[in-house]
Amino acid sequence: MMNLMHWRLVLAVVDAGNITLAAAQVGMTQSGASQAIAQLEDTLGAPLFTREHRQTVPTALGLRVADEARVMLEALRRIQSLSGEARGEAGGTLRLASFPMVFSTVLPPVLRRFRQLHPAIDVVSLEASDDEVETLLAAGTVDVGVVLNPAPNRRACPLGQDEWMAVLPAAHPLARSGSAIALADLVAQPFVLATGGCSVHAQSLAASAGLAIADLRATVRDWTSAFALVREGLGVTLVPALTLPENRRGLRVMRLASPLYRSFGLAASAGAAGRGPVQALFGMLQQDDQAG
Repeated sequence: MMNLMHWRLVLAVVDAGNITLAAAQVGMTQSGASQAIAQLEDTLGAPLFTREHRQTVPTALGLRVADEARVMLEALRRIQSLSGEARGEAGGTLRLASFPMVFSTVLPPVLRRFRQLHPAIDVVSLEASDDEVETLLAAGTVDVGVVLNPAPNRRACPLGQDEWMAVLPAAHPLARSGSAIALADLVAQPFVLATGGCSVHAQSLAASAGLAIADLRATVRDWTSAFALVREGLGVTLVPALTLPENRRGLRVMRLASPLYRSFGLAASAGAAGRGPVQALFGMLQQDDQAG
């Protein structure tokens, strides 16, 4: 059975070129999105996408279907906007920026609930590093953005936090030393620095503690690449808990002896704070926080 989520997903995949990113944008899991695309293709009796060089590329039929879906969803958005205005509800567009890890883990349930409560508000998502999010907010290019470790005096709605975890090769001598490891001992080892596209990472955390990475073997942006290099024995690493892989074969995950955390908050640009879509999103988050 075809529904609106199918068509939103089709457009997200066409625009993103990647099912994982598209799933996060429409508030689905990656496996759920893959199953939805497969069901839609079974219903239509023809493939809409092909896999090429780690990208999901639309077929000729997929492009034509996407064009029709775009027209249909835009018409639906206008209808919802008209009906929402008649009821005095907020409508319009909400431009949101975040760094990739939060898009794939923290934001999907938030955006799914927001779409259920405010179907007349169109959410446009933009992926950026944490520094880029701050730049976009300052320029007013986006309405809201996920900010890392917001200052206590900053008006930001809390989204959550996660803990920094040490990851070592399973056979590493320190992997058998207990359940926790000192940051000083960790950064003294051959090290794989994973940044995830963020300015806050193991190197900056070490510097804040008056330490330095003694032997930097590799620097990678992608968390998966870091885990692969650790499995190969190239070094150890320090990553946020939300990035840890389900398959930890060959890895030993340990807490820091003095735990470190990072938090996420949702902040609005100065010019957008009073807009209806922004107030609707912040109102939902505040209600959820009070309920929790």
